[in-house]
Amino acid sequence: MYLKLVSYVDTINQYRRTKISNRNFLVLAAIVVGVLAGLAASLLKSITHHIEEFLQTGFNWEYKYYLYLFFPMIGILLTVLYIRRFIRKGKFETGLTPLLYTISKKSSKVEPHNIYSQIITAALTVGFGGSSGLEAPIVTSGSAIGSSLGRFLGLSYRETTMLLACGAAAGIAGAFNSPIAGIVFAIEILLPEFTIPAFIPLLLSAATAAVVARLFYTEQLFFLVTEGWKMNALIWYVVLAILIGLFSIYFTKANKAIKGYFYSIKHPYKKVVIGGLMLGALVFVFPALYGEGYITIKQLLSGNYSSVVSNSLFASYNTMPGVIILFTTITIFAKSAATLVTLGAGGNGGTFAPSLIMGGLIGFILAFSINTLGIAEVSIPNFIVAGMAAALSAIMHAPLTGIFLIAEITGGYVLMVPLMITSAISYFINRGTYKYSIYTNPLAESGALLSHEDKDTTVLNMMTLKQLIEKDYLVFKESDLLSTRMPEILQSKRNVFVVADEMLGFKGLLYVEDVLRNTVTVAGKADDAVADEKANDSNALKVKDLVQQAAAVVTLDEPLVDVLNKMERENVWLLPVLTANGSFIGFVSKTAIFNKYRALLSRQADFIE
Repeated sequence: MYLKLVSYVDTINQYRRTKISNRNFLVLAAIVVGVLAGLAASLLKSITHHIEEFLQTGFNWEYKYYLYLFFPMIGILLTVLYIRRFIRKGKFETGLTPLLYTISKKSSKVEPHNIYSQIITAALTVGFGGSSGLEAPIVTSGSAIGSSLGRFLGLSYRETTMLLACGAAAGIAGAFNSPIAGIVFAIEILLPEFTIPAFIPLLLSAATAAVVARLFYTEQLFFLVTEGWKMNALIWYVVLAILIGLFSIYFTKANKAIKGYFYSIKHPYKKVVIGGLMLGALVFVFPALYGEGYITIKQLLSGNYSSVVSNSLFASYNTMPGVIILFTTITIFAKSAATLVTLGAGGNGGTFAPSLIMGGLIGFILAFSINTLGIAEVSIPNFIVAGMAAALSAIMHAPLTGIFLIAEITGGYVLMVPLMITSAISYFINRGTYKYSIYTNPLAESGALLSHEDKDTTVLNMMTLKQLIEKDYLVFKESDLLSTRMPEILQSKRNVFVVADEMLGFKGLLYVEDVLRNTVTVAGKADDAVADEKANDSNALKVKDLVQQAAAVVTLDEPLVDVLNKMERENVWLLPVLTANGSFIGFVSKTAIFNKYRALLSRQADFIE
């Protein structure tokens, strides 16, 4: 059955190559990806909101509100159970970091189960109150759709990566009804290079997804009523940008600390219990942390400034400005902790939506405080919107995505100047401390990050030493007699051999020149006594007598950049590769590295024609 399917697909590909150009075919494939990703986005939002509605209003029980302490833990537990029960052959990963790694190291091959597994696990996590966003899962799901379609049709790396980016753009467009932001996101975050022809598939994919998602889910995310921005408020937008830039630095540090704590817990269900109880307690005290949290921003934009406090234990103080400011400030830091705990404990989601919520709340606090203290009169909705864009820009290192996303989902195009100012300043503050975002930093530390600035390093980082090892070398033991191994030496096409102990522990190298220089062939009619003496000495010569230390060695996990640096420093053409315990594996040569480099460089040059 499988062979018939492969044959059928191959026949289709052969036919379409004769009838349609690759570029036009890619456009058609992008539209298909847009339709499927739009349906996936609608499905994820629908399932999540149905779960939330059922838990909050769907059943009546006298003590049901006590369950709100445990709902987040139940959602994370169901997520972990699903992953461990149904995803056994593949690997399940959350967030955008694995997606970036897939592009740089795995030829853009996203595992197909992500098409549905991301939807199921994200709906369970967020629907039960997990304090994370749906955007990263839908981006991964859309990318999996594009990647799987490209592989199914037998497309090249360049074309498969293009469809992957189309799926990501379509996911954002479908989730937010913001096709421009989807396109900008794909270009700014995912595509290592961009040329104008790539814009067309992205445009059609994002637009198609937005149309499809709107057919099934018509509710607008935010409503912004504004008359525009005023000149005398610009200084306060700068202050807002500085505050959010500093907060983004804190969030990046908290991300590393909290995730590091949960990584240290090896038992998955222990993570669930610890994280679930922590999250339940936070949601119980700060109700705005439940789920994505967009409802809080909606109420603030509509002028209901006491909404942050209204449903909490301090609801009776919701008319006191000081309490509103203090409680909202604590809520911001609680939101950052709740999001990272949700993800660290095993839930699925992303920091996309939490970034918007935290930035919006910071904008609200600043504007509300300015108005309350009588320092000036500023538009609170404007500052909420600007704060959302600034936080997304700083945390994700994606200022253009932040600007266009917020302009689209709020209709706040008249606020372009404040959005640009706050996004740019907050981004540069964070980038001044962290060169990489929370998504790209793990890849940069492992050497797997695609770089626009250094193409040589980028291409080398796409290669692994394991792919380049040559193993067809003779291995000698130190105790071997050269006379007994001479036939093998003479027949070998290599001029260097490996010397190892009984356990293949690397001891050094043996060069053909040294062997030939130190052995004697008795020929002609030389003095018999002298000839016999030299022959005996030659026959008694052992490998250990001629072994030489290698100029340098490399281990299997070393980046190719470091390997080449060693070769240049020692002026050698090949180096032995060892395991961590010193056992010999094979050799790596400059020839193998350069051949692979040229192949990958050609693929990169062809990435988008």
